[in-house]
Amino acid sequence: MEAKIRKVGNSLGVILPKQLIEDLHLKSGDKVTIEREGLSLQLRPVDPEFEDWAEAYRQVNLDYKDVLKALSK
Repeated sequence: MEAKIRKVGNSLGVILPKQLIEDLHLKSGDKVTIEREGLSLQLRPVDPEFEDWAEAYRQVNLDYKDVLKALSK
């Protein structure tokens, strides 16, 4: 699939083709992650449940860093 880079304010944007939007069940306001792999970009929908879990995991690691380190020995 091809898409054209367009100017959006002071940034650049890509309009996603309708078929891709339907295939990925995307809607306006959904979040995506963008990862660079060499000269390629990878775009993925964000899973809100996973994001909540990941934030809780990060917080536990911050709050109990020393305890977790001691337990790993």
